Amino acid sequence: MTEDRADEATAPAMPTHPQQQEMPLATVLGQPVLEIPKDLYIPPDALEVILEAFEGPLDLLLYLIRRQNLDILDIPVAEITRQYVDYIQAMHEMRFELAAEYLVMAAILAEIKSRMLLPRPVNDEGVEEDPRADLVRRLQEYERYKQAAEDLDTLPRQERDTTCAAAQHVPDHKVSREPPQVDLREMLLALHDVLKRAELFTQHAIRRDALSVRQRMSELMELLGDGAFHRFESLFTAEEGRLGAVVTFLGLLTLAKEQLVEIVQEAPLAPIYVKSLALGEDAQAEIPRSEFDDAEPATEAASE
Repeated sequence: MTEDRADEATAPAMPTHPQQQEMPLATVLGQPVLEIPKDLYIPPDALEVILEAFEGPLDLLLYLIRRQNLDILDIPVAEITRQYVDYIQAMHEMRFELAAEYLVMAAILAEIKSRMLLPRPVNDEGVEEDPRADLVRRLQEYERYKQAAEDLDTLPRQERDTTCAAAQHVPDHKVSREPPQVDLREMLLALHDVLKRAELFTQHAIRRDALSVRQRMSELMELLGDGAFHRFESLFTAEEGRLGAVVTFLGLLTLAKEQLVEIVQEAPLAPIYVKSLALGEDAQAEIPRSEFDDAEPATEAASE
């Protein structure tokens, strides 16, 4: 037993880790205070808290109604009045400052509660008046304005969501440029180079020869001089294109009007055959002036 104690006395001591000191609650006259004094006295008026959780009595009533998912058109006045009064009493016990309008609303709720217990008067239409009607109307109107205010608050607001950048106006500053010092020989060489490149982009305009209706009428009378029927397609060439077909058709119409040619078509969309009614030299002498001759300049301009 004695040997064990001697071994413990001679054994080296284990190293101890540093421990964190307790944080003081306060410092008074330079001395830390770790515990609250038991004889500490705090006056009732030393702490005053103003609670602004609700924007008014209507806001508090609307909160109590929505918290229980009640119908705003059928308010249980007794239950809402009890919760409202409990809230006011709790605020007074915690020494919170309440506006006088909260007490006015408490009186209104008490009045409505008492009127609900009494027989209700009947209006001219034979319907009993509801003492809660005016309060319901005020709550609905307040709810609409509150929702509108919340919707407006979600919109972007200057200085809150956006910041305008302020930039100083800089007046227009005109920079004067001096003409470059260029040799006349270099300018002539540059002009020659520009003109040479411009020749590479020149366009060659191809002009189509204008067709005259009166001239085509003379050609038709020569082709039809044998007195036989000829197909309409054989009276113009494919190189003349659409303009040749139109001029040939206008010439035939003019000759048919003067009874110089006969146009035959057996059925709609069938081939058109043309035969001359004037033979010999009389055919060329009787060629009339076409009413389309006045439109030939416009035809030429369109063909160009």
